[in-house]
Amino acid sequence: MTQWIRFEQDGREQFGALEGQDIQVHEGSLFDSPRATGRSVPRASVRLLTPCQPTKMVALWNNYRALAAKLGQSEPKEPLWFLKANSAFHPGEAPIRVPPSYAGKVVYEGELGIVIGRRAARVSEEEASAYIFGYTCINDVTAVDLLKKDVTFDQWSRAKSFDTFGVFGPVIATGLDPSTLVIRTVLNGDERQNYPVSDMFFPPARLVSLLSQDLTLEPGDVIACGTSVGVGSMKPGSEVAVTIDGIGTLVNRYD
Repeated sequence: MTQWIRFEQDGREQFGALEGQDIQVHEGSLFDSPRATGRSVPRASVRLLTPCQPTKMVALWNNYRALAAKLGQSEPKEPLWFLKANSAFHPGEAPIRVPPSYAGKVVYEGELGIVIGRRAARVSEEEASAYIFGYTCINDVTAVDLLKKDVTFDQWSRAKSFDTFGVFGPVIATGLDPSTLVIRTVLNGDERQNYPVSDMFFPPARLVSLLSQDLTLEPGDVIACGTSVGVGSMKPGSEVAVTIDGIGTLVNRYD
């Protein structure tokens, strides 16, 4: 397993492999044979960036059996997805900002993220795993009062795409079996979510295959796999931590 991290130091954006408390700096392309430079830097000395720069984030609704049962929803026949704006993408350790144009309820959603490693267009489910580079943690922040504010139009993109609402990181972990992973979300020290990836309606390989029938997925694109029970509101000053063993903990304050 390798944990890839992207960071800024001395005004330069760089990436490398996280090993303990140090980053082994690499060069070239993360998704095309990255080369070790032989140089390392302490993790504590750098500013964390999002671990990749997606062309898009595709996010799922109603992808977990437990939440569907709680809400009285049936199993979807195909993935139900929306896009988060690129301008929303945001790293761990940086504050999620209160939107100046919105005063309603804002919720956290701890999720697993799939990171694409190769261009994927109309791939089969059997092929799909080869297009997955690795996995990351996501906090799919949502201005939930906007979703049904206008009865004529569900505002998914607006509710999900305020600046800083597309939080992911801290790393991309490769070499993981996603079916064994568990997502935990902690709000101000209290665990609010603890659910297994194995409860998905559409597991990662099937999800990549089905989404690739609709749109081309590019290297670095992120799929937010949806959330389960335990979603709740954040108040200004709250701290949210999304943890997936093997990937790490994505921590942000809401200010």
